[in-house]
Amino acid sequence: MTVALWMLLVVVWPAVAHARDGAGPETSTITVSATGRVVCPPDHVIATFGMETAGRSLADAQRRNHAVMAKVMERLRSLDIAPEHIQTSSFTITPQYRPSPPRSSGATPLPPEIIGYVVGNTVTVDVRKPEQMGAVIEGVLAAGVNQFHGLQWGLVDERLAQVEALKQAAASARNKAQALSETLGVRLARIISVNEEGRLVQPMPRLARTMAAMEVDGGTAPVSPGEIQVEASVTLVYEIAPN
Repeated sequence: MTVALWMLLVVVWPAVAHARDGAGPETSTITVSATGRVVCPPDHVIATFGMETAGRSLADAQRRNHAVMAKVMERLRSLDIAPEHIQTSSFTITPQYRPSPPRSSGATPLPPEIIGYVVGNTVTVDVRKPEQMGAVIEGVLAAGVNQFHGLQWGLVDERLAQVEALKQAAASARNKAQALSETLGVRLARIISVNEEGRLVQPMPRLARTMAAMEVDGGTAPVSPGEIQVEASVTLVYEIAPN
């Protein structure tokens, strides 16, 4: 017991500091930090997917892309995805050139010849019912989507979770300060400063199968939302005084 107490004193003593406020008396302080964590299920998920269509002319490639996009929108409407939660995040047009034939040294290169176009369209969907995510992926795949860029789970309003994590962190920091003051034989006089910060830790789910594999066997995308972890850290500086 004596050894344990001595080790505790050695570890925590650097947290006790002395400060001088201008010409006033010296002030002794204790600085403590703690982190609070709140874990909760996500209540929405952002999915990003895209489609590329090719055509010998730009008009043909755009027409094909528009046809796929119309089917995608129809599928999303059938799942009650609100229009304001669907956004085109990128649109690209890429010319395709005929490969240059071999030429002898010193010959004048031929000008590039466009033989077609590829039109790309990337769409971001905010799904407010995470349990629908598997059906959303299956639906857009059936509509003609051929690219999938991932999922991002989150909370529509994370403020309540942040406040709860902050309360936990503050209580834990206060308990640490009380334990230190009792061990060192001093009392906590007042709080001099409070600093806090928070962050959101998101899960990183992966699809168990590729979109091509799902297209072959017609299965529903096996998507697991996991949990969202909200963290908040608090640092308290206490003035201490003799008992």
